[in-house]
Amino acid sequence: MGKRYVYLHNDLESCEKQLERATKLTEETGGGILVITEGVFGMSGAQGKLKEIVDLKKKFNFRLLVDDAHGFGTMGKTGAGTHEEQDCIDGVDVYFATFAKSMAGIGAFVAADKEIVDYLRYNMRSQIFAKSLPMPMVLGLKKRFELLKSKPELRQSLWQISGALQNGLRERGFNLGVTNTMVTPVFLEGDLFEATSLTRDLRENYSIFCSIVIYPVIPKGLILLRLIPTAAHSLEDVQCTLDAYSEMAEKLKAGYYRENKLEIA
Repeated sequence: MGKRYVYLHNDLESCEKQLERATKLTEETGGGILVITEGVFGMSGAQGKLKEIVDLKKKFNFRLLVDDAHGFGTMGKTGAGTHEEQDCIDGVDVYFATFAKSMAGIGAFVAADKEIVDYLRYNMRSQIFAKSLPMPMVLGLKKRFELLKSKPELRQSLWQISGALQNGLRERGFNLGVTNTMVTPVFLEGDLFEATSLTRDLRENYSIFCSIVIYPVIPKGLILLRLIPTAAHSLEDVQCTLDAYSEMAEKLKAGYYRENKLEIA
């Protein structure tokens, strides 16, 4: 079994301290070091500091694994991912992403040197009884790869919609945290009952679906609504969302959801 050291969230100083501890251990055991981070953090929308972590290879001997579920297909000039966005592709040793986000499918993939991929294929416990993807899905995913390369305007549209949505929300006083990607978190104050009531209001009365996140993922007393804009949305959709969120926020502030006044049209 390997030894695990955890560094603070997106904290390079903490990462370096853990690398120092790990290096001392590997000098005694002859083992290796694998640093793991996300490319885009799915809850906050912030990018992992991939380039800075890659720069630490000048001081430490380690491999880097990037989980880029939200970055693949959206980040970088060709959509290759967050490591392309930060110009450090060559510093990433193992790249993991899913087909369930930008590809709107199922399944996932690992990209690395052939030696690493072969090792994972025959040694990962999760692979022992795993089944291959259905062939229609494989063909569909291959077509999506083609579109990712041949239709850059789709990615450009995504960023246009994301920018309009995020700028509009900020202009209306909403707290979006530190996102610098298309992931759009909206932080509100409220309890569990209010959270479930307002999301139902948005869904049933405004035709807006968004993911709801509550304690223990975030602190008590906070509600996180995560919007996922897509290239299929329009600026008209953005305007409707902004207006709905403004009305929802006024209802929340007035105690409408706490007092169970919700009516379904």
